[in-house]
This record gives sequence, structure tokens and C-alpha cells, in this order.
Amino acid sequence: MGNDGGSIPKRRELVKEAAKAPTAAQIKEAQQESQEHAWNHCALSSKPLATPVVSDGAGLLYNKDSVIEYLLAEEKSAEQEKVVDGRVKGLKDVVEVKFEVDDGEAAAVDKRNGSGTSRGEKWVCPVTREEMGPNAKAVYLVPCGHAFAGNVVKEVDERICMKCNEPYAENDVIPILPTLPTDIARLSLRLKTLREKGLTHALKKAPGSKKRKKGADKEAVDTSNGDTARVDSAKGSSTPEDDKKSESNAKKTEKPAPPPPNSNGIKNASTAYLTKKVLEEQEERNKRRKLGQNDNVKSLFSKGGVVPSNKNSADYMTRGFSIGKK
Repeated sequence: MGNDGGSIPKRRELVKEAAKAPTAAQIKEAQQESQEHAWNHCALSSKPLATPVVSDGAGLLYNKDSVIEYLLAEEKSAEQEKVVDGRVKGLKDVVEVKFEVDDGEAAAVDKRNGSGTSRGEKWVCPVTREEMGPNAKAVYLVPCGHAFAGNVVKEVDERICMKCNEPYAENDVIPILPTLPTDIARLSLRLKTLREKGLTHALKKAPGSKKRKKGADKEAVDTSNGDTARVDSAKGSSTPEDDKKSESNAKKTEKPAPPPPNSNGIKNASTAYLTKKVLEEQEERNKRRKLGQNDNVKSLFSKGGVVPSNKNSADYMTRGFSIGKK
């Protein structure tokens, strides 16, 4: 009863009760429900998982048709963008997970009774035949995609898939729907490393990454003149000085045209023609000279079996002189 006739509220009546922190049991229960939903439903469409099932670099499970619809959609919802978080930009960013399906009587009974998983399939490890789900840790291998129980892969020393014998790296063992902070951090670091190398989660070439040419960023040395020309492999173009050098080098390396016939190895056509003409005239003069020498000189030598004329003297010293008769 105050001055105004009303009651004065106390502090405990005005201050609301503080929110209590969840207990460990509540946290575990919430994680179990989240894992069960993720193991049975697509992370994008929340539809029951059905073969073919794919996974991204974070180990989340999707229906392949849901991923295709997401990639083809012009406008993507904020919720889907939050789930994908930039990890799925194409089909090369996901790997098809190949689960071993148990076709036994237990799976048929669960499906008939409506119990068990909502996807209607029972996924088991192909080695231990244990069911894979929220209660057991499971992994798959990249790039083949075969799924196994987590402890099976750890016990195998040789890094070869036990289903297809395809080799894999230790960092390419992807936990399915990981919850441990160490696994989540390792997958994040793996994706960052692959992007720096121009690869996707499936170890394929990322779209838009430029392929390095063989021998790029090397100097091409011309042995004829010792000049070097450096090619810009990133831009695929060269400077004007490099163009001039390449043109001059190309001219030098071009094979010369064969000389015309009867040119005596002379490359210039006009010079070869003049040389040919001079040689022909010289050969003709030599022939005439030889013929003239034969007409003048043959008289100086006696021919076998021919008797010299009486008009001529016995020798050539007195030829042209007459000897008087005694």
C-alpha cells in the first residue's frame, strides 16, 4: 500500500527468469535428431534420399536430381545458399556415393512395416556388413565414391579401395556428415588446397581454370644468331620487338628455293641465265678454235702411209724456196 494506493512490485517479480543452458543430454538428443534427418533426407530439398546420392566436399548428402535442379534454377533461395555455402557450383563439385544396399529380410520387413529409415533402403558396409547411419561413423573415398565404415578404412594400410582397387590419398577419405570439429576443419582445408590447384572436390579440373602449356615461361633460343625471345604464356601475346625477331628468325630458317636447272648452283635466276649464256659462247669459241687448229696444224705432221709431194722439199725448213738446177 503506497501513496497512490497501489502495490509496489518487487524485483523478483519484474526480472524474468534467465534461459537455462541446455544440458549435455539435450545437446546429444538434438544432434541425434539432426543426424537422423540428414542421413535420411536431402540437404537441399528435404526429400527422402534415393539413389543416386551425391556428396560435396563437406560430407553432406544430396539427391542428384535436387543438385541438378539447384544448378539450373535462375533464383536460388537463401536457405539453399546457406546449406551449400559456395561448395557446389557444378556437378564436378560433388561425388556420387556408392552405398552397399542390404536386400535381406530385415530391410524388407522394415520397409513393409513402415519402420526403419524413411528412404526405404538399408545401407551397410560392404566389409563388415554393419549398418551405416547416424549411430555409426561412415566415410567414402574420392574419386571412386565407395562408402565404408570408418574403422575399416583406418585398419587398412594399403591405400586402395577394397571394392574397385582404385588408389586414393589419405586426405581423400571423406567422413559422411561429420560432427567432430577436427574433421570439419580438415575438409575445409582440403577444399581450399584443391581450389588453389585448380581442382574440384571430385579431383577434376575446375571450370575456368587455365591449363598451363608445356614449356611455358621458358626462353626459346635461336641458334643461328643467339637471340632469345620470351613468350608471354599468360596473355598469349608478344611484344612488337618479339614479333620482329620472330619474323627475321623465320626468314632465316626458311629453306631456300632450289636453283633453276643448268644454273651451276647459282641461286639468282638472272645471274644464272647470264652465266649460262657466257658459258655457251665460250664453249662455241673453243670448238671453232679447235677446228681451226686442226686445219693449220695437220699439214705440219705427216700422215702414216702418205708420200710427200715432190713439189715440196724434204723438210719444212726449205719450204717455199726453189732450188736451182745444176
